[in-house]
Amino acid sequence: MLLSRDPTVDGMKTGYTEAAGYCLIASAQRDFPNGKRRLLSVVLNTASMEARATESQKLLNWGYAAWDAVRLFEPGKAMATPPVWKGKANEAKLGAEAGVFASVPKGEGGKLVTKIERTDPLVAPLAKGQKVGVIKVSTAAGAPVAEVPLVVLEQIDEAGILGRAWDAIRLWIK
Repeated sequence: MLLSRDPTVDGMKTGYTEAAGYCLIASAQRDFPNGKRRLLSVVLNTASMEARATESQKLLNWGYAAWDAVRLFEPGKAMATPPVWKGKANEAKLGAEAGVFASVPKGEGGKLVTKIERTDPLVAPLAKGQKVGVIKVSTAAGAPVAEVPLVVLEQIDEAGILGRAWDAIRLWIK
């Protein structure tokens, strides 16, 4: 029944038992401007096959209408460029290794708060992909949305002996 109602439904498992009534797990995928979104609905203990299809359709429609998929981070894009000590480069490009999406209540995407926690000071050598902290994303009310490793995006080799010595003195004074 649900497959004929909604062309975006692409998978399902139905069942019936005396204890659980009519049950349905359905999967649907729809296209949105920022990409495809997949939802699952689970309906238990309905009175009929028609009721389980109707309730599953309501859940899927609500999920697509009430929630937004928000891109939190672009893959490989620097989110911070802190100074590097004892390295050939003066700054490190830090960010998320992969693109990250999160589902948030509709309209809340622009109100998200991002906080970067990282080790300080950053001392070379730093390998590409090395974890140096964490990126925390929360709602304006403070509810956590995502926590992603903060990584080095470009390798930074050690400076020569004079550069390392000079930075060692500067770190000692700091």
